[in-house]
This record gives sequence, structure tokens and C-alpha cells, in this order.
Amino acid sequence: MAGILYIISAPSGSGKSTLVNELRSLVPNIEFSVSYTTRPPRGSEQNGREYCFVSRPDFERMLAEDQFLEHAEVFGNYYGTACRVFDDASRSGKDLLLDIDVQGAKQVRSKIPDAVSIFVMPPNRSILERRLRNRGQVEKVDPKVIERRLENAQKEIVNYKDYDYILVNEILEKAVEELKAIVLSERMRRSGKAPTPDGSKLMRVAEQCLLANSHEKVRPVLESF
Repeated sequence: MAGILYIISAPSGSGKSTLVNELRSLVPNIEFSVSYTTRPPRGSEQNGREYCFVSRPDFERMLAEDQFLEHAEVFGNYYGTACRVFDDASRSGKDLLLDIDVQGAKQVRSKIPDAVSIFVMPPNRSILERRLRNRGQVEKVDPKVIERRLENAQKEIVNYKDYDYILVNEILEKAVEELKAIVLSERMRRSGKAPTPDGSKLMRVAEQCLLANSHEKVRPVLESF
């Protein structure tokens, strides 16, 4: 049986990378797709770990050869997921997690309709701004870039309605448990087996994160922007 494809998207500064790292330490048999990008490494980032860093001509060559499952240009830099990553995971029967923006997520959903999509939100705009500025000081990011990321976050958040599940990352431990519940409940649901008592608890947690059940927790986030 081919693995499940999970898409996770969030505005920059929402804590998505931390959530993904926590999930990978808690849930076995899930591969993480390392995207290609033309932007330079930041801080302690290493080639092949956070991203595969390539030149713009190399990325455009791969694009011309139709090597990407999805791609997008963000703030003048290309980002993309190689098709072979999903193919390799499918052959091994493992799940694959894609950390991609709303542009890329839309492309993937059109090609793989049964992908599970998860959107992560910050609790409100002021907390997002604080996170971005704190990170910006560490990474020595131009304040103008921070402002641009905040503007982009406002544009991205309205796309939450296109996703299956919504997480509001206010308390990290809670958001991690919700993300784990989503991944494991989708595995149980697609296996066709009756859930165990613990499995039923996970499925109830995941159900509360479904888009249809998330409007009340999303409303104050949207109002803050």
C-alpha cells in the first residue's frame, strides 16, 4: 500500500518547522521531503537538511525537465518539491510530509486529490510579529523583509479554507499532539481496521481540527489581522 501524502502549510513564523520536527521524533515511518530552493542558506541551515540549495539556472533546468511535483517563486526565490521524493516514498509504502506554501499546496492537491492538507496558524498577528522579529535578530534579517513576511502572512491565512485540518499554534505541546493525532488517525481511517480505544481518542482529537469544526478558533486569528 502506498503511503499517505501530508501537506503542511503556514505563514512564516507560525512555528511550522518546530511542529514538523516534533512530529518526526514521535511518529515512525514518515518521510520528510527536503525541498529545493534558490535562496541562500540562513543561520545554521545545511544543504540537504533544511533544503537542497541550488542555483537559479539549475532550478530552471529541472523545471524545464518537469522534475517538480510543485514549485513556487516567493520573494524572488524558487522553491520546489522533486517528483522523485513522492515516488520513492510510495514505492516503500511510507508516508510523506511536504512542508510547502499555499501556492505549492494548491498544485499538489490538483495532482494528488487524496493528499491530507494541514494549515498552521499563529494565535494572532502580534505574536507572529514578535516571533518574526526575534528570529530576524538571530538571523540578522533586514526589517523590511520582516514587514514583507507579515504582509504575506495576511494574504496566506485567508487560504485556510482550502485545507482539511486547521491548527492554531498557541501552545506548542497541544499543537504537536493535534498534529500527531491527525497523522495517526488518517492512517487508521485508511487502513479500514476498527480503531483501538486509544485510536478512538486520537480520532476525536483530529476531528476537532477538521476545517468544519475550526471556525470558532480561527475567527479571532483572522480578526487580529
